[in-house]
Amino acid sequence: MIDIHNHILPEVDDGAKTWEVALEMCRMAVADGIRHMIATPHANDRYHYDRPYLQGVLDQLQERMGGTLRLGLGCDFHLSYENLQDALLTPEKYCIEGTRYLLVELSNYSVPAQITECYSQLGDKGIVPILTHPERNPILQQNMQRVIEWVQQGCIVQVTASAITGGWGERAWNAAQWLLKRNAVHVLASDAHDTKHRPPGLSAAREEVADLYGQEVAQALVDDNPRAIVEAKPLPYFPDPVVKA
Repeated sequence: MIDIHNHILPEVDDGAKTWEVALEMCRMAVADGIRHMIATPHANDRYHYDRPYLQGVLDQLQERMGGTLRLGLGCDFHLSYENLQDALLTPEKYCIEGTRYLLVELSNYSVPAQITECYSQLGDKGIVPILTHPERNPILQQNMQRVIEWVQQGCIVQVTASAITGGWGERAWNAAQWLLKRNAVHVLASDAHDTKHRPPGLSAAREEVADLYGQEVAQALVDDNPRAIVEAKPLPYFPDPVVKA
């Protein structure tokens, strides 16, 4: 399995607080069956995103883990005007390394009125937005149909694995199931931040999806699609979403 969204880098954001925690998170991921992780530190008003520095931290973590886990670098990119302008100028600064795939996080407090235009601007630059955890966004939970519209526009949807298994509460679970039933989930990721409250892991969610929607869909969400993303290829599983209320 491949995890394209997590906060395993130590001492850079609200994820792993120490090197010991980072290493334990990596070991937990390996024990769960994850073989490749894309570390995605935040880029927002609170955390400055310094790609060269973060690459150095990643290289140190890779050295300590050896060959048991492959690591790469991306970004948990908060969609703001300033961030968007910078990404349009230097997409390689934020995208998953060697690709044009960009994890995009929306605020829990407001969704830009011009968001469709933002996605179009990214698309015009060849950047493919991956919308992170819409099932946890309280604004989108009230109108998940908007996510369907963005999928029709070409956006990829990433759902938190633990939301599938109930770890984020009933509303997030219902929203995740709503999207799954409408073919509007393309990737599961851990969004891991620590070893206890938000640990890495995809296997439990994979099994849940396999039971409800079939092994092929489950395989696509944790392996086939994330593998295509890190290899800069089109997603093999991107069905037309079911457009209904």
